[in-house]
Amino acid sequence: MQLRRFAASTLAISTVLLGAACAGDDLAGDDADSGSGGGDKGAVKISGQDFGEVQIVASMYEQLLDAEGYDASVQLVGTRDVYMGAGQFPESIQLVPEYVGGIVDFLNTTENGPDAEPLTTPDADESIDAATDLLESKGITLLDPSAAVDTNAFFVTQEFSEAEGVTKLSDLEGMSVVVAAAEDCADRTDCGKGLTEDYGIDVTEFLPLGFASADVFKSVKDGESQLGLTSTTDGTLESQGMVLLEDDKQIQPAQNLVPAVSTEWLADNGDVEGILNDLMAALTTEKLTELNGQVSVDRAKPEDVAQEFLESEGLL
Repeated sequence: MQLRRFAASTLAISTVLLGAACAGDDLAGDDADSGSGGGDKGAVKISGQDFGEVQIVASMYEQLLDAEGYDASVQLVGTRDVYMGAGQFPESIQLVPEYVGGIVDFLNTTENGPDAEPLTTPDADESIDAATDLLESKGITLLDPSAAVDTNAFFVTQEFSEAEGVTKLSDLEGMSVVVAAAEDCADRTDCGKGLTEDYGIDVTEFLPLGFASADVFKSVKDGESQLGLTSTTDGTLESQGMVLLEDDKQIQPAQNLVPAVSTEWLADNGDVEGILNDLMAALTTEKLTELNGQVSVDRAKPEDVAQEFLESEGLL
C-alpha cells in the first residue's frame, strides 16, 4: 500500500514499537543498533514504514522470530527510501513488511528512472515474476505474498454516495470533484492521472493534505473536497460516515502484503521462510482491516493486537 511509497499514513496512531527513529544514519550501516545476544539464532533487525498496519505486522514478525530463538528488534521509519536507500537493504536490515506493488515500483523507478515502464499489474505473482531479475540484483527476496491486500483507495461521504448514486469510481465519470490526497497524487497513474485519464473524472483541484490524514477526512467531511485518499484496509471509514469506492477499472497495482528479506541473510536462516509464509497464509484483507480498526479506532497497542492474532491462529 496503494501509495505506500508516500509519507506514512497519519491515520494510524503514532505508536512506535521500539521507539521513534529518524534512523537515516543508523540504517545506513551502523551495526551498533542491530542487536546482539538474546536469541540463540542471532539478531534480526526489522524495519519498515511507520504507520499502524506495518506496526502490527512488524510486531508479528518480531514475536514469531523471538519465539523461534532469534533476537528480533523493530525500528520503523517515515518513508521507504530511508531503509531502501538506492534500492538495497543496508547490512543492518534483514527483514521488512512490504507491499508487492510498492516495493517493485520503488525498485523499478530507482533503477530505471521515474518514467520506467511499470512492472506491476493487479496480480501479485505476475508483478513479482516481472521483477525477478531486479530483485535478484538488489539482493532482496520476496516470500509468499499474502491474500491480504491493502491498496490505495478513494472515499466519499455516505451522504454524497447516496445523493449521487456513487459506489464505484466509474460512477464519477464526467463529474467535477476536488480531491484531497497525498502531495504527489496529481501526476501518478494510480492516483490523479488514473482518475482523470482512466475514469474520465473532472478533477478541478488536488488538495495536498497527505495520505489518509486527519486533514483529508476533515476536508471531505466539511465538503471542501468530494473525494479523499485512504487505503482499502482503513478500519475507520464506517465510524466516520465514509464510503470506500470500488476501483472497478483497476488502476491500482497489486499491493499484497509480502515479507521482503535480505537474500544473503535468508540463505543462512532458511527456517524464516516457513515461519513468515505461514503468517502470510493466515492473513486476509478482512482480518487485516479488523486488526487496523483495533489500533486506529479502539486504540489498542499494535503489539497486543499482533499477539492476540498470532495466538488465535495457532502461530504463537
